[in-house]
Amino acid sequence: MKFFIEEIKTELDAFDIYSLFKEDRTVTILDSGMGAEDLGKYSFIGLNPFTTFKYENNICTINKKEFNGDPFNELKKLITRYKIENSTELPYVAGAMGYFSYDVGRIIEELPFMTIEEVKIPDCFFYFYDNAIIVDNLKKKTYITSLGILKSERDSINELKDKISKGHKIKYREVNNSDTEFVSNFGKDEYIDSVEKVRQYIRNGDVYITNLTQRFCCETKKDPYEVYKDLRHINPAPFAALMNVEDFSIVSSSPERFLKIRNNIVQTRPIKGTRPRGKNKEEDLKNRQELIDSEKDKSELLMIVDLERNDLSKVCKPYSVKVTELFKLEEYSTVFHLVSTVIGELKDEYTAVDCIKACFPGGSITGAPKVRSMEVIEKLEPTRRNIYTGCIGYLGFDGNADLNIVIRTILMKDGKAYLGVGGGITWESDDEAEYDETLDKAKALMNVL
Repeated sequence: MKFFIEEIKTELDAFDIYSLFKEDRTVTILDSGMGAEDLGKYSFIGLNPFTTFKYENNICTINKKEFNGDPFNELKKLITRYKIENSTELPYVAGAMGYFSYDVGRIIEELPFMTIEEVKIPDCFFYFYDNAIIVDNLKKKTYITSLGILKSERDSINELKDKISKGHKIKYREVNNSDTEFVSNFGKDEYIDSVEKVRQYIRNGDVYITNLTQRFCCETKKDPYEVYKDLRHINPAPFAALMNVEDFSIVSSSPERFLKIRNNIVQTRPIKGTRPRGKNKEEDLKNRQELIDSEKDKSELLMIVDLERNDLSKVCKPYSVKVTELFKLEEYSTVFHLVSTVIGELKDEYTAVDCIKACFPGGSITGAPKVRSMEVIEKLEPTRRNIYTGCIGYLGFDGNADLNIVIRTILMKDGKAYLGVGGGITWESDDEAEYDETLDKAKALMNVL
């Protein structure tokens, strides 16, 4: 296939542009508010879907046509059908945007069914877009692309240009804490008891580290667009997203990349280790240094780095998997994180979707060994994770892909908002500290609700 691309002049940023199309529920934004090289260079908006792909109740649906099949294999076939050559410097020019929920992992690994499915959404959903708007946040350049499927490429580009030319800058407001009541699927004592149970699994040699999550829920009448707008303002993140599907919305401010595939080079960036931002400069520096010096947090991250190296080795060329960053400290508005980067070169016979399936779900939000940790999660967590700790991103028709880990994310459906927060439990874990860490991670999300 061919695609058509045009650079346009505008003062609007990615979210300003997205706001012009927000009434169309099929428009998706994959957004970076960080403005940093690599992590925050681009934001992408998908418009005018010509195909939808859904996996739910063990059934694949393409444009309302249902059939049995493995969603990864069916997606791979669909992506291949629209293959393009991308000679630009842009990592995405055309493709599909969507998500894999944590629970789609049940078709990869055989897991027990012990948790309650309290809120139901498809396990996997992707829009295949005719148009894209790409914003280079560093160079302040904006591009419109078209495949010319739904209407002629010239007409669709001109229509989008015209709409953008009439747009304006979005004004943000101060976000004040409210008295919204949040209910957890764990009581504090229950969560701490579950931390102890994980430590017993570690003592028995079942696992080395397991991610344990609690999920908060509240009633809300807020519009997902407004929630995302506030979240973008107070907690900018490199792998944020706002996506509406059917009768629910996903509002994400994720700091973590699951997988990036570009020109057959794969990158994953697991996060392990968290400290809250301080109330003043002295406390901030103290918390920062405490994380840098923490042997417990570094050992957590090291275990996950080893797991990710192993996962990438399944689909990457021999000796190509390397750790390029080990204990990098990153700063966010409410927390500090320790991050590592692992890269590899994809084998010629594998695609981005093959790589996702080989590595899914991400090791940083399961544990090590991965499958045994997922079994422990199923026993200890009361409710299905759903979208939480799955991944959101794009699958390009040129073979590129970029997906986040779904953390710091709100699922909004039927007048309720759901948000998961968790952490890696190791033998050295302190029960109270682990519980407090989940609250630190929830802070920004609770503020916007």
